[in-house]
Amino acid sequence: QVQLVESGGGLVQAGGSLRLSCVASGSFFSIEFMRWYRQAPGKEREWVALISSGGTTRYSDSVKGRFTISRDNAKNTVYLQMNSLKAEDTAVYYCNFREITRKEYWGQGTQVTVSS
Repeated sequence: QVQLVESGGGLVQAGGSLRLSCVASGSFFSIEFMRWYRQAPGKEREWVALISSGGTTRYSDSVKGRFTISRDNAKNTVYLQMNSLKAEDTAVYYCNFREITRKEYWGQGTQVTVSS
């Protein structure tokens, strides 16, 4: 059984930084994409960033230039470095792994709160 566990969320002032981590455990096929999503209160879940198995990264326009996604394949871990945080970044952040089989796994989420 695959389990994803996020950590690193918390309360930070606007302009501050946080680093999220997501570790996968269990047995799974090769991970094609590692992605971060977020869901703010009263809003739909939105995609934030992805990193491919080859290291290609993509970001949503709302976080481009402020957030950096990275991965450690040996540790089955993905990171999200979040800088210059804004109040509108407040949300529950979820990691998502997609296998080459296209099966996906989700973490339970970690709360990020940015005070203005």
